[in-house]
Amino acid sequence: MIRSSSQLDLALVPLGLSVMLGYHLWLLLRIRRRPETTVIGINAINRRIWVRHIMEEPSGKHAVLAVETMRNSIMASTVLASVAITLSSLVAALMASGAAHGLLPGAPLVIGATGAPALSAKFFAILVCFLVAFLLNVQSIRYYSHASVLVNVPPRAHRRPGRAVGYVTATLNRGSYFWSLGVRAFYFSCPVFLWLFGPIPMCASCVSMVGALYFLDVCKEWDKDDAGVGDDQEKKPAAAAGRVMLRVVV
Repeated sequence: MIRSSSQLDLALVPLGLSVMLGYHLWLLLRIRRRPETTVIGINAINRRIWVRHIMEEPSGKHAVLAVETMRNSIMASTVLASVAITLSSLVAALMASGAAHGLLPGAPLVIGATGAPALSAKFFAILVCFLVAFLLNVQSIRYYSHASVLVNVPPRAHRRPGRAVGYVTATLNRGSYFWSLGVRAFYFSCPVFLWLFGPIPMCASCVSMVGALYFLDVCKEWDKDDAGVGDDQEKKPAAAAGRVMLRVVV
């Protein structure tokens, strides 16, 4: 029975991880090739337009709006980073004290490996998820902080205004991408946590999460042609957003 339970872990856990990894590889390719059909790509396109609108305003009346927007983004990343490092400390304390090994002592509802090495591996996986989420959100704060200063620099102060706007846009988009990846790390911690109750809940949650993320990540309405908007006007910023996303993630 113990051997069959271990074999169940060896079969279902890699299957669930493969489903999650395969979906995100597909999403990355879709963002690269057709960013206007994904929420991440659409947001990148609109951030590019927003930055250009803020920086090219000659009166500078939108400077306060830009700073407030950046501050809200920094606060959101700070909250997630604080939650991630707190949960990481809690999991590390449980592992160090050995209390984690007595949480599920032969529970009848748990199917799969429940020995001390298996529990250590499961809690370590949870710890890694929270640490990765913390690091990604810290990087998000870093880029948002840079963008909050750069967005208020007038383009006419640069020798190449177009390149200055592009750099600020790339900085802001990187902050948003790191924030999105940090949120994904939180999402991924849910199937890993359910792994404590066996490989079946873990694999089922991976499949369910991929289905939910598909509806959250894909937006096909934006790709439809609108009256008065040419294809070239939409494809140029969309392709630029896709290139920036690929450079940041890869």
